[in-house]
Amino acid sequence: MWEIKLADGFTVSALGLGCSSMSHGYGPGDRDDEESAKVLHRAVDLGITLFDTADVYGPFTNEELLGRTLEPYRDRIRFATKCGLIARPDGNLTRNGRPEHLRAACEASLRRLRTDAIDLYQLHRIDPDVPLAETWGALGELVTEGKVRALGISHATTAELDLVHRVFPLTTAQYELSVWAPENGAEVLPWCRAHGVGFLAFAPIGRGFLSGKVSHDSLYTGDSRNRDPRFDLDAMQANEVILAGLRDVCARHGGAVTPSQVAIAWVLAQGPDVVPIPGTRRLRWLEENAAAAELRLTEEDMQQLDRLPSAIGEMRWDAVRPDGADLGRTARTTQD
Repeated sequence: MWEIKLADGFTVSALGLGCSSMSHGYGPGDRDDEESAKVLHRAVDLGITLFDTADVYGPFTNEELLGRTLEPYRDRIRFATKCGLIARPDGNLTRNGRPEHLRAACEASLRRLRTDAIDLYQLHRIDPDVPLAETWGALGELVTEGKVRALGISHATTAELDLVHRVFPLTTAQYELSVWAPENGAEVLPWCRAHGVGFLAFAPIGRGFLSGKVSHDSLYTGDSRNRDPRFDLDAMQANEVILAGLRDVCARHGGAVTPSQVAIAWVLAQGPDVVPIPGTRRLRWLEENAAAAELRLTEEDMQQLDRLPSAIGEMRWDAVRPDGADLGRTARTTQD
């Protein structure tokens, strides 16, 4: 698989692998660590070098899975993990950006990932109760000490991106970006490009919807998508028009590609500094997704995809307030 050079010579494969669904998010009923380990091994075989996780996924079990499975390949891959969110016993999440917590979290992630340095350490959420410069300064110290090689951030406003980049250089910013969620391509990507910061695009297949393989009835109890307005039955039916557009592009390529591959290729086409990180825990979907790196969309394809209607249903960021309450069904934009 071809590679992408991001900020400061940080080079990764054209596609990364989002690993959260192996341990977190879509309900425990379909979890299979043995299958997930096969996916991780195969991803390395396919040339994928960026593996994205977080301490809160599981919590902790996702990092442990990656650590024990990918240890033999450590010199060929990059670990991207996150900090700043804590899973509480009641199932809610809370933010913690205090320097002492971040340092302890880093040490724990190093142990779970079985490595002496984290390639990309990302602030998962900003804690409004701690000055951002203080939080980011503490993360910068981890780079200076050699425990972390580069820093990233997720779900920050452009003003917050300005601030952290002044305190310590930012290597990547991670946001949702897809055919049905193109907003960050217009809002955050220009900032990243102007500052030489790489863009990691999570959920490029719209949490599975854009594959055409997810139905409302197929969601497990406990699946986070049950709380997502775009996965309400009426919204899913209305958003079929977006899937129809993807299938039109598939047909123009002779039916040799899938809607998932078209969706990923659209993200790749946003620029040479954009790395999609589709997640999966199934070998067949991993191989399908990886093949999207070789798909080249035509100008006609891109024009058709860019003309697709906006998705029905508010964006649900899986963010939380410091008191642990879910921010719910309201999208947070870079203009907040």
